[in-house]
Amino acid sequence: MSKAFVAPWRSLLLFSAILLAFGVVQLRLFDLQVLRADQLALEAESNRRSVIPLEGRRGNISDRDGNIMAGTISRVQVGMDPYLLTDRERQHLPELALLLGMSEKDLHKIAANRFRVQPDGSPGRPIRWVPLAVVDDPTFEKIRGFHLRAIYGNRRYERHYPGEETAAHLLGFINREFTAVMGMERALDFYLSGEKGWRETEVDGRRREVAVFRSREVSPRDGYHVELTLDLYIQSILEDELRKLEAEFSPKGATIIVSDPQNGDILALANYPVFNPNRFWESPVDNQRNLAVTDILEPGSTFKIVPIAAAIEEGLIHPGTLIDCSEAVAEYRGRRIPLPSDTSRLGEVPLTTVVAKSSNRGAAKIGMMLGEEKLYDYTHAFGFGKESGWLLSGEVNGILHPINRWDGLTISRLPTGYAIGATPMQIHLAMATIANEGVYTPPRLARRIYDDRGETVLELPHLEGRRVVSAMTSEYMAEMLTLVVGREGTARRAEIPGFQVAGKTGTSRKIINGRYSTSHHFASFTGFFPANNPRVVITIVVDEPQLAGSGYGGLVAAPVFKSIAEKLIPHLGIQKPEPDEPMFVYR
Repeated sequence: MSKAFVAPWRSLLLFSAILLAFGVVQLRLFDLQVLRADQLALEAESNRRSVIPLEGRRGNISDRDGNIMAGTISRVQVGMDPYLLTDRERQHLPELALLLGMSEKDLHKIAANRFRVQPDGSPGRPIRWVPLAVVDDPTFEKIRGFHLRAIYGNRRYERHYPGEETAAHLLGFINREFTAVMGMERALDFYLSGEKGWRETEVDGRRREVAVFRSREVSPRDGYHVELTLDLYIQSILEDELRKLEAEFSPKGATIIVSDPQNGDILALANYPVFNPNRFWESPVDNQRNLAVTDILEPGSTFKIVPIAAAIEEGLIHPGTLIDCSEAVAEYRGRRIPLPSDTSRLGEVPLTTVVAKSSNRGAAKIGMMLGEEKLYDYTHAFGFGKESGWLLSGEVNGILHPINRWDGLTISRLPTGYAIGATPMQIHLAMATIANEGVYTPPRLARRIYDDRGETVLELPHLEGRRVVSAMTSEYMAEMLTLVVGREGTARRAEIPGFQVAGKTGTSRKIINGRYSTSHHFASFTGFFPANNPRVVITIVVDEPQLAGSGYGGLVAAPVFKSIAEKLIPHLGIQKPEPDEPMFVYR
């Protein structure tokens, strides 16, 4: 048998290859352990260390009397590190299970499982975090009293709206990504959210915190609180009335606004349909629209206060001026313009009757007396065609076309509340201008920002108002508007015994398929009381009430005004006038 022959050069080549491989490994180790040792140590440290942001407690939102309408609930996610659990700590597991609402058997099972199981059944990595339960602060303090090193918690906050659907469109909500979406939550998020803190800790290979190695921590700063102008009791009244409207008329939508005419404070505002901000995802997104400022309608007869007040202010008419409402056509600047029809036949009647009976022809003639320029200017001055200064997002301007875009009928239709688009808020503020002696006052929804001690951090003042008509004109208007709520007026159902109510109904037809419908209406009423010393302005707008016949504002909306007003009398301490007290004292 012959011996295998290996050429010397092959042995040398193999030996050299092995030597070269070891040399490469040595060079790599030298590079990692010597040349780049400091850099790699820093990288390993940064991978092991982690900075966790800490959220502050969000501030509360309260009504004018301090009732919490949006608050923050503190919760603690309690977890266990089974790897750190000692025999001494195991003795407290029965008490711990009771506080966590768990069975003692399940808790012992979690505590016994200290390592993850590999596919081959052998022990793997240590288990450093097992979530157990979410508890409130008092329960967590009891758990901390056991001094268990293996049990720790991570605090989190949940936004809560105790009134459920109450004032949902004004409060807004916080979504699942903890972002303020709408309403006051979004408008004043800078003050409510506070400042974030942070915690420096260590994580394992799967980026999970190892709580026992927590080191430095900077506490977050809690947010400030917001006090609204809302009155929670009045808000609840409005919510109840909307539920009654829904049950009786099944409307497509509805909105009610109550404010103080002297300073513009919104005392209550409610919409239908509504949603629950605690479970906002359960309702259609469309329900989140604040109809009072986002939806546009032709206001109809509620708008007639604008041309009538403007004509009185310009000295063109006074309450006793006779206006011929029998004519179907009127001449304007050399053109014959057809006038809108009236629901009842009126001849030559005083202005007071035009207002009480809501004459379309009378209003159209008054608009023609004013002329296009003055009609446009006063309409704009009363707040139509522009934003009101509303604090929350979503408000629209409405529609008020410039004069160069008016057609031949606009001069006769605009005075009756057509050929214009308005929000319920704009209608409300126009009536509030009459109630406030002719001064337009923008709405205010928030009063102040305050801290945990109740001390004011920032006052949110009223926006400056502007005079639209004189106090004398507003007094004339208030007196005539009381006739609307009288026996001969269109809003008899808004009458309150012992009080003088000033108001105006509106019933505007909707455009369906390009034409005005005879069966789709907006029914509205806006008014104030007491008429000689207004305390509140109330506006109701109902979209497509379902009933036999037309959904007139005097039939659908006026009774709601009365129901709300009668509840406000004892709540606000509104006094009846003395028997010999004059209705109006003219300046």
